[in-house]
Amino acid sequence: MILIRGYRPEDMEAMAALMLDLGYPTNAEQMKARLERLGEVNENETLVATIEDKVVGMIGFRKMYYYEADGFVVHINVLVTKNEYQGQGVGKQLIAYTEQRAKEQGANSLYLTSGMKPERERAHAFYRNLGFQTTGYRFVKPL
Repeated sequence: MILIRGYRPEDMEAMAALMLDLGYPTNAEQMKARLERLGEVNENETLVATIEDKVVGMIGFRKMYYYEADGFVVHINVLVTKNEYQGQGVGKQLIAYTEQRAKEQGANSLYLTSGMKPERERAHAFYRNLGFQTTGYRFVKPL
C-alpha cells in the first residue's frame, strides 16, 4: 500500500537518492538545506510516497498566481519515483494527491515542465496519460 505524507528529517538520505534517480546528484545535507529554503516560502509543499515505511517517491509543488488571468495554478516542481518502483502507481498517486489538494484550494490547473531529452519520453507519456497537455516551450538562459 502506498502512503503519501509530508517528509520527515529522517527522509533526507532517501530523498537525495531520489534526486539522483532523477539525474540531479544531491546529498542529504544539500537536500535538507533546499527543503529548509523552500519551507520559508509558505506556498511550497513537499510530500513523499512510502511503501512499508520506505520512501519510494516524492513530489514538490507550489501555488503560483497568474499575471494573465485571475486565479492561480499549482506548479509541480519535482516528481520522481524510485527506479525500481516505477510502474507501480506511485507517481500516479502523488499526482492524484496533488490534484486533489489543488482543487480544494481553488486552483485552475496543474502544470509542470520536463526536459526534451530521450530519457524523458516515458515520463512524457505518463503525463499525457494523466491528462496533461503539451502547451509550450520552456526557455532557459544560464547566468
